[in-house]
Amino acid sequence: MLKAVILQLLATLLAALISAALFGVAGAISAAAAGLACVLPSWMFAMRLTAMTRKTGSATVAAFVAGEFIKVASIVGLLVLVWAVYPDLHWGGMLIGLVLALKANLFAFLVKT
Repeated sequence: MLKAVILQLLATLLAALISAALFGVAGAISAAAAGLACVLPSWMFAMRLTAMTRKTGSATVAAFVAGEFIKVASIVGLLVLVWAVYPDLHWGGMLIGLVLALKANLFAFLVKT
């Protein structure tokens, strides 16, 4: 689970570099903010599942679904917060950061541990 979070963080850095090349500093900050809005709730979710698994031996389906719902709601809330706080938000950069961070999980199975 933490492997996917690390991949999301790397994808966020890549998105910031791409957005900086395409849109400048505002695009890079927008991409980084959108990526971090995905990385932070994912990290919290992974840590919660890891702690639950160590404590009880396995995570329940209800805990997983509730945690995933809270993660998605947190991502949406953080994205709205970025939109409200950062006046120079570049939507193209934000979209690149969001898409790359969310799709980084698909490549987690390719990375050997």
